[in-house]
Amino acid sequence: MRFWPTWNPGEEAVLEVWDTTQAPIVIRNALAALFGLAPTQVRVIAPDVGGGFGCKIMVYPEEVLIPYAAMILGRPVKWAEDRLEHFVGTNHERLQIHEAEIAVDAEGRILGIRDRFLHDAGAYTPYGIIVPIITACQLPGPYKVPNYHVEFRAVYSNTVPVSPYRGAGRPHACFVMERLLDRVADELGLDRAEVRRRNFIQPDEFPYDVGLIFQDGAPTRYDSGNYPGMLDLLLERMDYQRLIQEELPRLRAEGRYVGVGIACYVEGTGIGPYEGATVRIEPTGQVYVATGMPQQGQAHKTILAQIVAEELQVPLESVQVYEGDTEHFQFGSGTYASRSAVVCGSAVALAARKVREQGLALVAEELEVAPEDLVVEDGRVFVRGAPERGFTWAQVAQLANPLRYAYSGDLVVRPRPWTGPALPPGRQPALEATEYYSPPHATWASGAVGALVEVDIDTGQVVFRKLWVVHDCGKLINPLVVEGQVHGGIAQGIGGAFYEKLHYDENGQLLNASFMDFLMPTAMEIPRIEVAHQETPSPLNPIGVKGVGEAGAIPMPAVFAAAVEDALQPFGVRITRMPLDPDTIWRLTHPAEG
Repeated sequence: MRFWPTWNPGEEAVLEVWDTTQAPIVIRNALAALFGLAPTQVRVIAPDVGGGFGCKIMVYPEEVLIPYAAMILGRPVKWAEDRLEHFVGTNHERLQIHEAEIAVDAEGRILGIRDRFLHDAGAYTPYGIIVPIITACQLPGPYKVPNYHVEFRAVYSNTVPVSPYRGAGRPHACFVMERLLDRVADELGLDRAEVRRRNFIQPDEFPYDVGLIFQDGAPTRYDSGNYPGMLDLLLERMDYQRLIQEELPRLRAEGRYVGVGIACYVEGTGIGPYEGATVRIEPTGQVYVATGMPQQGQAHKTILAQIVAEELQVPLESVQVYEGDTEHFQFGSGTYASRSAVVCGSAVALAARKVREQGLALVAEELEVAPEDLVVEDGRVFVRGAPERGFTWAQVAQLANPLRYAYSGDLVVRPRPWTGPALPPGRQPALEATEYYSPPHATWASGAVGALVEVDIDTGQVVFRKLWVVHDCGKLINPLVVEGQVHGGIAQGIGGAFYEKLHYDENGQLLNASFMDFLMPTAMEIPRIEVAHQETPSPLNPIGVKGVGEAGAIPMPAVFAAAVEDALQPFGVRITRMPLDPDTIWRLTHPAEG
C-alpha cells in the first residue's frame, strides 16, 4: 500500500490523499472528522494500482496516520510497507475446524446435515464474524438439504486478525460439503458425479430459499441457476466417462498415481448496501461516467464503459469512466465481495437509461413525434423508418442546453416562436443523471470444477494434468474479463490448497513471513485452464449479472482434495484438511517411515 497525501494551505484548504483504499468515501470522512474539515475539503483519490488479490475491506491505521503526519509536517509524505510488515500487519484467513455429519437415504439423497465448527478470529475482530457467517450460510451449496443444523464458535488466538480474503468463508463451506458428498458416493458405491446430480436444486425451483440469513442481513435466497446443466456441461468438457473408464485405468496400469476430482459451488455476490453513478453526454458527444467504486485490476473501466455504450448505442471509445475519486463522485461502499459489476454496473445502467429517456423526450419534442416512435442506434436518435430525421447524441446534448449563440458543430435547429422559458420548469440544462442501485439481497453465482492430478509418491509433489471450469455469473458483459477473474481465482485457490500455509510458533510469532518461506504457485505450477460459461441471468438487477471475483478460489481446495484422494486409493488415504503440502502427502503414503 502506498499513500501520497499533500496538504495545500489556503482559504479553501484541501487535503488531497492518493490512496489504494477500496472505499475512498470512508477515508474522506475519517480525515474530515480528524482534521475538523468539511468533507468537501478532503479529496481522496484511489488510482488503479494493479492487482488487489483479496486483502481488501479493512481500513488500516496507516491510512489516517500518514495524512496526519503530512499535515503536521506541512509536506508530502510517502509510506510503503515491506514484505514482513505486510505479512504481520495485514489481516489473514482461513483456519476453521469442522465436525460434520451427513444423513442420506439408500439412493444417496441428502436427509440432513449437522455441522459444528471453530473459527479462528485471530487476535481481535475488526470486521466482526462475517467469515464464519458466510461459511455457515453457504455450506449447503447447490444442493437440497431438507434438515440443516449448524453452529460455530469464533475464538480469539494470538495470531494475525482474520477478515475476508478472496473467497471469505466460502472455500471452507465448499470443502466440507463436497468432501461429505464424496464420502457418500464412496460408501454407497456410487459415482461421485451422480451423487451430486441426485441432490441438486432444480432449475424450476428458483428462487430457492435456503432458510438462513446471509452476511448482508438478508435471506440466503438463490435467485437463479441451472445446476444440473452446469454439471452436465462440465462432464461433457471433461469427457468424463472416457476419462474414468479408459484413461485413468491406462495411466494407473503404467504405475502412475493419477486421480480425478469434481466439485460444485455457489457464491453469494453483489451485496449492498448500494453504489451510485453519474452519466452525462457532453455537447462534444463524449460520454462522462463517474462512480465512487475504485478498481484494483478488475477492469471496471472497461465493463462500465461497455454497459453505457450498450445502453446509449455509442462507440466504446467515446465513453470516459472516472472512479475512486471523491471529487468526481461522493458516495460509494467499495470494491469487495464480488459486487462491482452487479451493484455499480447496475447503477451505471440505470443512470444511462435515465439519460436515454431524457434524450428521447427532447428529440420527440423537437421533431414533434412520440418518444416510442424514436430509435436509438449508431450514436443517433431518429424517427423509426426515417433515419434522416434525427440527431446525434452530441446534437441532443446541445438541444438540452439552450445557450444563446453558443451552438457549434453541425446542430441545425430552426428558430421557434417564443413559448415560454428556454429551460422549462423541471428540465436541467444537460443530458445527465445520477442513479443509485441497492440490491434486495445477494445474487448467487455458481460453478463446477474438474481436475486430473498426478502424485509423485517419492517426493509428495502433485501436478495438475488438466483442469476444467464451468461458471455461471449471469449475463456476461466481457467474457475475457470473466475468464481472467476465474483464472486468477484458480491460481490463488491452488496456492491455498497446496502451497500457501502460515506457520506460527507457540507464542503466535509468524515464522514464514517472506516469499523465501511462504510458497506461492508460479506459472510453472498453474495448468492450462479450460473455461466454459453458462448464463442464467439474475432477475434481481437491471443487467442480469452476478459476481465472479472469488469464483475460482472457492472450489479449489475441495477439488484438489478429491483428486489427490482418488490418486492415492491404493493407500486408503482420506483427505480431510487443507492446505496439503509435499511433506504431508509423503507421510500419508509412507506411514511406516513417517
